[in-house]
Amino acid sequence: MPETGDINRRSVIIHEQLRGKIGIHNKMPISTHDDLSLAYTPGVAEPCRVIAKDAQRAHDLTIKHNTVAVVSDGSAVLGLGNIGPYAAIPVMEGKALLFREFAGVDAWPICLDTQDTKEIVETVRRIAPVFGGINLEDIAAPRCFEVERQLQDLGIPVFHDDQHGTAIVLLAALINSAKILGRELTDMSVVINGAGAAGTAIARLLRCVGHDPTICQPVSDVVVCDSQGAIHTGREHLSAEKTEMLAYTNRKNRSGTLQEVMTDADVFIGVSKGNLVNGGDVKRMAPSPIILAMANPTPEIMPDVAKAAGAAIVGTGRSDFPNQVNNLLAFPGIFRGALDARATQITEEMKIAAAKAVAACVERPNVEMILPDPLDHTVAPRIAAAICQVARSAQ
Repeated sequence: MPETGDINRRSVIIHEQLRGKIGIHNKMPISTHDDLSLAYTPGVAEPCRVIAKDAQRAHDLTIKHNTVAVVSDGSAVLGLGNIGPYAAIPVMEGKALLFREFAGVDAWPICLDTQDTKEIVETVRRIAPVFGGINLEDIAAPRCFEVERQLQDLGIPVFHDDQHGTAIVLLAALINSAKILGRELTDMSVVINGAGAAGTAIARLLRCVGHDPTICQPVSDVVVCDSQGAIHTGREHLSAEKTEMLAYTNRKNRSGTLQEVMTDADVFIGVSKGNLVNGGDVKRMAPSPIILAMANPTPEIMPDVAKAAGAAIVGTGRSDFPNQVNNLLAFPGIFRGALDARATQITEEMKIAAAKAVAACVERPNVEMILPDPLDHTVAPRIAAAICQVARSAQ
């Protein structure tokens, strides 16, 4: 693999050369007066009249049917933190590029110069008519939770990928890990380090919060840790989100440091910072544990260290190690399916269906391949089909 410094240098060069990774192309020629009359005046007046009578016809007559807004306030970008809307543009452009490449979805970066929840919600509401879906991206917790919650009545899917995309791919990784090791998810105890957007969504999905129990079997228990250790009922000054989390996590009300609650756990999931876990911590876990250390660019524990300490399966968020837990496996197919089905929301059932579809894309999982390659173009269509099936069965 190329050195990180070399990738950084070449990335700046290519961005400067391209001056943007995406663009707009016309679907019809404008070569004759008749072309102009059909595309613009006077012919365009009739599609406008049709839509004025029935707003839903915008899905049939405009770009709305296949267009997603990638909305960010730049407050929690990758591993860079709060870098603001201008610096967030390259990441949102990249997201739009991936939407098009893997699912044929036209997406556009919308980077907002505000980090006020009310203003973000109002802005998205005002721009929503032209889009068929809203992908919220890199908005810091807890603001991201409230923004997403308040936009669920838009009539189009609103999906915070940092939360749910991560959780969906993570669940797929656990499904296949359990299959390889001959274990049941319902028997697994899990420790999550990181109580932000991703950690909260993972905990909810693994505990099947809000899901139909006939399609989702929860793991035995989840203990979520933040920088102060385990989140438990004895902790003071917990945020509303962390207090709510206690309704479905840490059933034994365990307290202590991350290292203390990792003892005897079957699974460690890291969505926090690098180098927080060592080999000794892994050795104190249950035999042959599963380690999914996803901090970037440095995982909570490096794969070789985890394996040497007895980990049976190790995954990271990096592309230069096996078992990359990458949101790219989820979001293109999820929106493709939602747009095709004209879904109004991404439901909990859709998330479970997406996770199962991602897992099923690996026909013969093994310790070096618990997830499909992020560059596998067959994944998104399979997820889209699963999403469509769930959406249409609910209509």
